[in-house]
Amino acid sequence: MNYIKAPEFQNGGMLLEVLVTLIVLAIGLLGLAGLQTRLQAAEMESYQRAQAILLLNDMANRIQVNQNAATTYVTGETYGAGGACPAAGETQQERDLSEWCLALQGAAEKSGGSDVGAMVGGRGCIESLGVNRYMITVVWQGLTPISVPPESVSCGAGLYDSAETNCSGDLCRRAITTVVTYRDWE
Repeated sequence: MNYIKAPEFQNGGMLLEVLVTLIVLAIGLLGLAGLQTRLQAAEMESYQRAQAILLLNDMANRIQVNQNAATTYVTGETYGAGGACPAAGETQQERDLSEWCLALQGAAEKSGGSDVGAMVGGRGCIESLGVNRYMITVVWQGLTPISVPPESVSCGAGLYDSAETNCSGDLCRRAITTVVTYRDWE
């Protein structure tokens, strides 16, 4: 039996190929881990925006249903995180504002005794834009700095700066607005 001996200069070549393959694989896995982290942040941002839209539409519908008392919804208050919600009183407007405030604070879902059913730091404002026109705004804490909402959106301004997330100058404040308009048919 004749054995073929490999030339001296090829010894260890296979080991070097395996090491290069492992390095390429490790870099690929690190890239996947980074992508997964960014996807989770984007998913959270998307979830918070969806919750904000639901709460925005909720209040818009409440005002539309109670058009006769629509002006009483404009109180100059910011509802939601960072404050106590008004008590549910006798009028429909008082009940609506109380329920909306609790929803902004996340009362729809609990985890370990904490309200977690809404956006991080969710707040809402209702402003009058003239006769029978109302702007409803929902704001919340974003995860990463992107851009400042327009100056016309003052709800929650200056309340979302955080040194931990490099958020300053309202770069992490997210805002969504809608305008409710109705005609007085009388």
